[in-house]
Amino acid sequence: MPVIYDNIEKRLTTGLNETLEDSNRIDACIGYFNLRGWKELADKIEDLPGAEVVEGDDSVHRVCRILVGMQKRPVELLEEHFDQPDGHLIDNSEVNKQKRILADEFKKQLTIGTPTETDERAF
Repeated sequence: MPVIYDNIEKRLTTGLNETLEDSNRIDACIGYFNLRGWKELADKIEDLPGAEVVEGDDSVHRVCRILVGMQKRPVELLEEHFDQPDGHLIDNSEVNKQKRILADEFKKQLTIGTPTETDERAF
């Protein structure tokens, strides 16, 4: 059964670590993620018996899949729609510009803050 962690009443790190103790693999959908938090789960992910295994040059790692992203609030979508001039059409140039903006925002979300040495080792 899906569980929603709001980090107020239910802490994500605590819940995931408890769940991982009884899991074979992990597939998760989350709204926000920062790579600096990976160290909180990395050891448990490496112990999952049913996770896909990927071999690197000098190491072997287990894989987990996470889908990261937050949808805009409906009011934001409406504001964007009505802020456009009448008859405004979006062309490929505008679509590509918006894709670059979204990718840059996602990169910032993932990497905000200076990672510590422990964070770096967990990646």
